[in-house]
Amino acid sequence: MTEHGFQVSPWELRWNSLDLSALERTESTFALSNGHIGLRGTLDEGEPVVLPGTYLNGFYEQHPLPYAEAGYGYPEDGQTVVNVTDGKTIRLLVQDEPLDMRYGRAIEHHRTLDFRSGTLRRDTVWESPTGRRVRVRTERLVSFTQRAVAAIRYEVEPLDGDVQLVVQSDLLANEPLETESKDPRVAATLRDPLEAEESYAEDHRAVLIHHTRRSRLRMAAAMDHELATEDGLRTEIQAEDDLARLTVAVDVPSGSRLCVTKYLGYGWSARRSAPALRAQVEAALAGAMQTGWEGLLGEQRRYLDAFWDSADVVLDGDDELQQAIRFGLFHVLQAGARGESRAIPAKGLTGPGYDGHSFWDSETFVLPVLTYTVPEAARDALRWRHSTMDKARDRATALGLRGAAFPWRSINGAECSAYWPAGTAAFHVGADVADAVVRYVAATGDEHFETESGVEILVDTARLWASLGHHDVHGGFRIDGVTGPDEYSAVVDNNVYTNLMAQRNLRAAADACARLPEAAERLEVTAEEVRDWLAAADKMVVPYDDMLGVHPQSERFTEHAMWDFDGTAPEHYPLLLHYPYFDLYRKQVVKQADLVMALYVRGDAFTAEQKARNVAYYEPLTVRDSSLSAGPQAVLAAEVGHLDLAYDYLAETAFTDLHDLHHNVRNGLHIASLASSWLVAVAGFGGMRDHNGALSFAPRLPSALSRLEFRMTYRGSRFAVDISRADATYRLLDGPPLTATHHGARIEIEDSPLRRKIPALDPPEPVRQPPGREPKRRTP
Repeated sequence: MTEHGFQVSPWELRWNSLDLSALERTESTFALSNGHIGLRGTLDEGEPVVLPGTYLNGFYEQHPLPYAEAGYGYPEDGQTVVNVTDGKTIRLLVQDEPLDMRYGRAIEHHRTLDFRSGTLRRDTVWESPTGRRVRVRTERLVSFTQRAVAAIRYEVEPLDGDVQLVVQSDLLANEPLETESKDPRVAATLRDPLEAEESYAEDHRAVLIHHTRRSRLRMAAAMDHELATEDGLRTEIQAEDDLARLTVAVDVPSGSRLCVTKYLGYGWSARRSAPALRAQVEAALAGAMQTGWEGLLGEQRRYLDAFWDSADVVLDGDDELQQAIRFGLFHVLQAGARGESRAIPAKGLTGPGYDGHSFWDSETFVLPVLTYTVPEAARDALRWRHSTMDKARDRATALGLRGAAFPWRSINGAECSAYWPAGTAAFHVGADVADAVVRYVAATGDEHFETESGVEILVDTARLWASLGHHDVHGGFRIDGVTGPDEYSAVVDNNVYTNLMAQRNLRAAADACARLPEAAERLEVTAEEVRDWLAAADKMVVPYDDMLGVHPQSERFTEHAMWDFDGTAPEHYPLLLHYPYFDLYRKQVVKQADLVMALYVRGDAFTAEQKARNVAYYEPLTVRDSSLSAGPQAVLAAEVGHLDLAYDYLAETAFTDLHDLHHNVRNGLHIASLASSWLVAVAGFGGMRDHNGALSFAPRLPSALSRLEFRMTYRGSRFAVDISRADATYRLLDGPPLTATHHGARIEIEDSPLRRKIPALDPPEPVRQPPGREPKRRTP
């Protein structure tokens, strides 16, 4: 066991004790999802519980946004994820005593999230207050193969003689919730958010149908059961507006057991009628029961076997980190696998944090992982963006701009950030979406997606940049009044990250129109417009400080006063909770990687010397008050030669949730941070880059690791890169041969393993961080 409570194991996350104070962490870490349905890892009996949660991707309620003083162009409505009808609860009474982990005695208690089976298992030996003992074994899954289905196997075995057992299996809507929101409108939205429409119960099956009050979204939840015991049993089922319950009573003799298999079906729609949704979820139940419990387990295992064959990362030298990286990959898969044209929220479907919103995190951190491991999931997430183009165009029009302005935060595609500097002003989101499109098309060759969706995204985001920027008197193309990734420097001129990403966006749009003239004609793109895009890209202003020899994060950033790091108490981080924004905005202090992020995603725009100098300059300024920072900092630290620092940053991003580094895991996991652990392994220590649609590798290991292997998919081929201290071996697993580079030299990845030496590295001068903000030194 680690000091954080989890047993170290390469393929599972295991908790071996009953620590009720840890529920606020394990409810999130043990969450199950398939990208459509999300079940928090609450105890089967429903109580004790910190934060119950069952979520459907894209299902939300609206509420008015609060403004002390409204302004033109401010979004009017917020959106909040809704805790939908909960089907996880199965209560047990032993000789009329309810099994409640707060009472009696847990002689044994183990919970295991298995990354290979895709299930959450629980094994408890419980002694009631009057001394009756039972063993309860449960297993829970959310199906990757049957999108609308979840299932639970609940098994009870008496341990000291015959016993009467009563099981109550529930569907419960409008569970009581505690919210930490300081906005009373949000709290009101979350209080009884569902209005009942229909309830039905017969035999072992029940269906509840509800809708939200303001967003008018309709959902249906259904349950059915299979019961197995050696003796007769009594059952009854009931349904009312917010509760459906199957009650099972049985006398179980010593040596026998009761087994309940519960199947759940979920669906929602903004358009479909209640009868249509009921038919949908009952059909899902029929399919699940026809497959059966063992069949669902087999499908789940085969799906995950294929995933790990394409996505696994293997480390030698740090067992806990190995576990953390697979934990992160598993949750990234869960967040996006079956979203199917829905967003990937920042917390996935593991909790209500950020109100269930999706940000730029999805395209910039999560989609690169999915693009190279589960490309169809990346495609579906990009199709969601494409489906929101009308809202993005409306937003651009409201701002007096052309093209499409994608939102800073949203569930349905409409902007719902009430804070302009860190919301609408973060126009880089459009370029991040465009970048994800370019990467996906290059990695897959998916011409259908590019023609039907991708080119339209590229064109409308290019139009936004053409109207947002302008040519100055010196001939340069400027983009003023924007916010880059660093939210401690807002509404600035010529943010380097934004400008370079816009440059790539403009060129990609021009290239797509040249290759797809019919699509360009459909979108009414003119030759003059394309020339304007290319002129803007060629003349894009990229500030540079000649005196310091570095790139300012934005224009004149390096002229700002330095933040008083020495005078900042450790307990005053994160800074945004203890200092006014106006002071942060006018000082050299960086919340999260911004210029350094540009060095990674637009590394083709910098020389190696510029990267090294920029990293050295920005390390002492970056306080990492965001979970998004450690990953990009690790990638660049590895590239410029600070390999052990990169290793420390990898540990920070990989353990963000397992160690609850930001003290907020109760509200859900940080999916982008979990994705960053893959990015650091592959792009950091593997040196993988995909600039201009070409793969390159420059692998090197930190001193703590003796070996690193990762797998990727590119253009229909799967391959593995196996890195040791001295060399790297490239192996084609299946598909056609690939061309790439190894430390600048061309290589062919074919059936026969190809081994290449890793060139020696001249160690760079050490860099420092703000006092007290150094990453924790990782000692395996």
